[in-house]
Amino acid sequence: MAWFEGLPQCRTLGLRHVASEAGKVTLELPFQEALIGNPETRVVHGGAVTTLIDTASGTSLFTLLPAPEAIATLDLRIDYLRPAKPDAPIFCTAECYRLTEHIAFTRATAFQDDIAKPVAYAVATFARGTGKEA
Repeated sequence: MAWFEGLPQCRTLGLRHVASEAGKVTLELPFQEALIGNPETRVVHGGAVTTLIDTASGTSLFTLLPAPEAIATLDLRIDYLRPAKPDAPIFCTAECYRLTEHIAFTRATAFQDDIAKPVAYAVATFARGTGKEA
């Protein structure tokens, strides 16, 4: 389930697969000094969290496909609820809750110690089969 490990930005961020089942996946973003967005608070930059959420969301739909296919993020809406605690990993659990022939719908929660205390919530839609010629 680690197809994303071939993506350069995911390797740079050190994203790790934690768990998966049909329609659901959890990934980890390890804390790294290079990802700090504010040196005074040591909070991880929101762009790194966005990449974690987008990757987990896309990966959740791959758990439902019979074979890999090209996808593209159509829309990604994130509500940042609190800053992540410094010096600790961030996890994201994403679920593909509806899969159609052309579109996939996902929801995700980014968290640290407790999924009930999220760093962010997100919903996303993905286009399927984007590698085909029009």
